[in-house]
Amino acid sequence: MLERIALLTDSACDLPKELIERFRIKVLPLSVIYPEKTYHDRINIQPQEVYERMPDEIPTTSMPTPQEVSNLLEEIRQEGFTHVLALHLSSALSGTFDMVQAMAREFEDLVIKVLDTRTLSIGTGWMVLEAARDIASGLGFTKTIDNIQQLQSRVKVYYVLETLEYLRRGGRIGSVAAMLGQFLHLKPIISVDEEGKYYTYAKARGRKKSIEKLAEIVEHAVQKGPIKLAVMHGGAREEFQRLLERFQQLPNIKELIASDISPALGVHTGPGLLGVCVVEQG
Repeated sequence: MLERIALLTDSACDLPKELIERFRIKVLPLSVIYPEKTYHDRINIQPQEVYERMPDEIPTTSMPTPQEVSNLLEEIRQEGFTHVLALHLSSALSGTFDMVQAMAREFEDLVIKVLDTRTLSIGTGWMVLEAARDIASGLGFTKTIDNIQQLQSRVKVYYVLETLEYLRRGGRIGSVAAMLGQFLHLKPIISVDEEGKYYTYAKARGRKKSIEKLAEIVEHAVQKGPIKLAVMHGGAREEFQRLLERFQQLPNIKELIASDISPALGVHTGPGLLGVCVVEQG
């Protein structure tokens, strides 16, 4: 049977729009919910709109509905695809992975593999992009899945926040909270562990030093060998620009993506996020 492979992800993958369009990646939008209206992530609401309404208005977020998942899988089926590779943000942070896996069982005539990327944002995005390139080059379904599973352990995300308040409100702070105690002037550099949960990778005293620590993570990585790199921000454009310019001077960066984080993720971080994703080359 000739394989026609559709690639599915969610809007928290944070891949730039031009890459999503170029590779025809199917995207399930997460929802951003205000009392008066529910918005679809990056469709009818953009990150800056969320930050501008903070801190007076802090929305909630939700995963795609069963109907939205079903509709998109039906669209994929109607377009003549035979296989679907779905890559979603960490199941420890969102129910999206479980939802897609449950709905996939209703499409018995499609071969569907749902993978928990155990990361989020552009960490998930890199895995989606590499899968898209494999599919575009004619690689088979099984080999593409193998490649992504091998890539997974080499994708590392790190970020700093202006405040932990939004993470706390969303109930997603987990083990990050343990190191805080009374040391509120300490800024954690947050990463994601092997289970896809947040943890404190390092800590620094104050905003400036935390950004410096983020830059050092990348500078140390390029000393060890070639990497692919993504630089992200959420409502921190000027600091993001400076970081980007600094990284553009470094050797050993084989590919560099710059993007912002989705509104649904921005709800949980608040304005002032800076992040990097380092992909070590295997």
